[in-house]
Amino acid sequence: MIHPTAIIDPQASIAENVSVGPYSVIGPDVIIGAGCKIHAHVILKGPTKLGEDNEIYQFSSVGEDTPDLKYNGEPTELIIGDRNIIREGVTIHRGTVQDKGYTKIGNDNLFMAYAHIGHDSVVGNHTILVNNVALAGHVDVADWAILSGYTLVHQHCKIGEHAFLGFGSSVSKDVPAFVMANGNPCQPFGINTEGLKRRDFSKQTISQIRRAYKIVYRQGHTLDEALALLHEMVDDCSAIQLMIDTLKSSTRGIIR
Repeated sequence: MIHPTAIIDPQASIAENVSVGPYSVIGPDVIIGAGCKIHAHVILKGPTKLGEDNEIYQFSSVGEDTPDLKYNGEPTELIIGDRNIIREGVTIHRGTVQDKGYTKIGNDNLFMAYAHIGHDSVVGNHTILVNNVALAGHVDVADWAILSGYTLVHQHCKIGEHAFLGFGSSVSKDVPAFVMANGNPCQPFGINTEGLKRRDFSKQTISQIRRAYKIVYRQGHTLDEALALLHEMVDDCSAIQLMIDTLKSSTRGIIR
């Protein structure tokens, strides 16, 4: 299952049922879990850990040093979970010692062609990064978020659970959970109703999330006032806690 033209460092650790395509290069300190499929012309550098059943397509560069000028060759890490699909030309950089020291990817994500995940970023589970999405360093993307094509995310921004960003969005502040946004600068346009329906959120829960959005964005409250009102809703709708958490954890401020 390993093509004879593949170049694999003897210090790499590869499970028995992994396939590696022609001309791929796997460096030292790379660990590849069971069931992974590495297509042709892929470069994997370490320290990098891949879980099980990941698939990486041609011309992707995974685990490369960051171009951040603060980086000086320190031993940082890339950690990737299970069942991720990494399409053509995707680039994922390891972390820096100035921040986490690692870049981390969860499970069941789809990174489409030419997406970029910068150093020290953390991507959760079930996310979709469409073609040419670019995450600068130190970006957090939470579970089930979808970033449409050519979306750009500035350093240290956070994208909340179930958020949806339209194509060509330019994100320089945090996007709370459930929010649908678009534009340059990125602005909110409601909640991700269709996404929530596809994930089996009840009509009542979606209605409560819409109410929470209006409290934050439509009724003229300060953020502290909005948070106080959202806390009153949690007993009736536990999903509101996700929005509260993203609002409270924001360090750059939220999109408005």
